[in-house]
Amino acid sequence: MLLVVASTVLREISRRRVALLFILLLPLVFYLVRIDVHWQAIRFLAIGIGWAVATLSLFSHVGSRRMDERLSVVGAPPTALFFGRQLALVAVGLGVAAVYFGLVALTQSELPRLGGVALLLVTTVLIGVPLGALVSMVITRELEGALALLSVMALQLLVDPDGPMAKLLPLWSTRELSAYAIQEHGAGSLSSGLLHFVVTASICVAVAWIVSVVRLSPVRMLPPSQGGPVGADG
Repeated sequence: MLLVVASTVLREISRRRVALLFILLLPLVFYLVRIDVHWQAIRFLAIGIGWAVATLSLFSHVGSRRMDERLSVVGAPPTALFFGRQLALVAVGLGVAAVYFGLVALTQSELPRLGGVALLLVTTVLIGVPLGALVSMVITRELEGALALLSVMALQLLVDPDGPMAKLLPLWSTRELSAYAIQEHGAGSLSSGLLHFVVTASICVAVAWIVSVVRLSPVRMLPPSQGGPVGADG
């Protein structure tokens, strides 16, 4: 069932070619605007991919809500519907990440840890997809949800990365993992970045999944009671 849902979602996404084009090109803007400073360019690229993937996830979950409700009524497991959609969105996100990893490999060949860039982009996708799903559970309209994600990403770029508030933002791990990829002695950043990624992704997946299951679980109607009131005489 999981793979059936995932393949259906992939076909659904493939029909939205203009949206896919924007999803693919949006991170490029983030990358090119700071390409003269390679460490900023890579971090901005990761945030751009996170925003693009989260927005795609938001639109996909919001747009499929009524269809998922119908499918759950006829017996489709809510868990399979949620994770099947997440699996398809992760596949699309990893495809986008692979394209930009190739671009970084061509334009930033002097990086000490090119594999760290791959790790950075993969973890960003794995956060962005459930983040978009989580926002879609709270804000049920596409425009408002996209503006909420835009606000989160703006904070991500503007807030002091060393401040206490920064660690509460979903993509703080991009700072640590980009430092690991760029700096020759950045091993300490790897552990903190991965820890933040695991905690953030787990919270987003768990909360979005629970809300989705509760929302899609059909309400069981009790059959009407038989007979008249107790103690009534004929």
